[in-house]
Amino acid sequence: MTRRVLIRATGAARPGQLAGLGKALATSGARLLDINQSVTFDMLSLEALVGLGQDNDLEGALTAAGAALGLDVQAIQVSAEDYQRWSAHASQPRLILTLLAPHLPAGILAEVGALTAEHGLTVELIHRLSGREPLDGGVPHEHALISGACVECWLRGEEVDLDALREKALALGAMHGVDIAIQEDSIWRRHRRLVCFDMDSTLIKTEVIDELARRHGVGDEVAAVTERAMRGELDFQQSFRERMSKLKGLDESVLAEIAEELPLMDGVERLMTQLKRLGYRTAILSGGFTYFARHLQQRLGFDEIHANELVIENGKVTGEVKEPILDADRKAALLREIAAREGFAMEQTIAVGDGANDLKMLAAAGLGIAFRAKPLVRSQARQSISTLGLDSVLYLIGYRQVDLEE
Repeated sequence: MTRRVLIRATGAARPGQLAGLGKALATSGARLLDINQSVTFDMLSLEALVGLGQDNDLEGALTAAGAALGLDVQAIQVSAEDYQRWSAHASQPRLILTLLAPHLPAGILAEVGALTAEHGLTVELIHRLSGREPLDGGVPHEHALISGACVECWLRGEEVDLDALREKALALGAMHGVDIAIQEDSIWRRHRRLVCFDMDSTLIKTEVIDELARRHGVGDEVAAVTERAMRGELDFQQSFRERMSKLKGLDESVLAEIAEELPLMDGVERLMTQLKRLGYRTAILSGGFTYFARHLQQRLGFDEIHANELVIENGKVTGEVKEPILDADRKAALLREIAAREGFAMEQTIAVGDGANDLKMLAAAGLGIAFRAKPLVRSQARQSISTLGLDSVLYLIGYRQVDLEE
């Protein structure tokens, strides 16, 4: 009759310990059922579940091996009921909870622990994705390949109400100045292939149409139209056409001046460098203007751009754009079209945006991220980032700082 034993070994890490313990297990005729090992600050923690016959002397061999290897070794009998419960738990769906912030306060761990326990979730692994902070108290991550601090937690449990969990996580994160993202783990998580971005207030720190209006002396008039749209009095296409009409007569030279001065969003250059290096296809899907999207394409290397085409005649803006206007529905449709054309599953797509007209695109993508968005957009998007730069998108894909340094 087979018995199951959980081996737990702890102590100062040094070479040869796995070999020594493995030899003891082999000598005892044990079968390896599961194993996990980690080393943190030179302290080893190893757990192995083994099966062996009733007459096998495992405990004696482990005691001798532990003494020789400098490890405290325990052998814990596992009942059939405990084994069945462990097997059932291991087959439950996994969630990935990611904590992102310039600095992570220690208190957030207690809050996250309470939140996950409330929803019946077990934290089975916690590991750091970001680089280590300097010991001299200097500014961390200043030259890092991804900005900020990030810790990832793997959760297991019965099916949970993800919407309710995310809503509570959003409120908890706001209290502590931390972004808390929760994703369902799947084969697609590390196999995304297409990343589509909004432009204004996502890739750049400004709304180009507002800057154009300010230069043309109609800033207040355009702002008033925007306010009506936010109140629901105008849909996107109506408000866009009305704002565009205010720009009639603007000199084309102003477009060139603004394009040269576009303030890039924090982390966008680092993000694009890594996405290109890793082979992602990238696109701009913007309700703004192709004039400025082309400028960003040349500067940052986007594979393709889709935006609204200004009509310019005799060196002047006419106040019109070429049809069709790129609105929320068109953004989502373009995301699907690009994925289909390139042979990507929708689960392999990522969309990043900040506005209400990005929500359909975010919902259609395998990973939709509201970036530095207003509360309404953050609450409706599945994931959001507000505390770090755009390069922290790499953390939500699952990359570690060390992955990108190789």
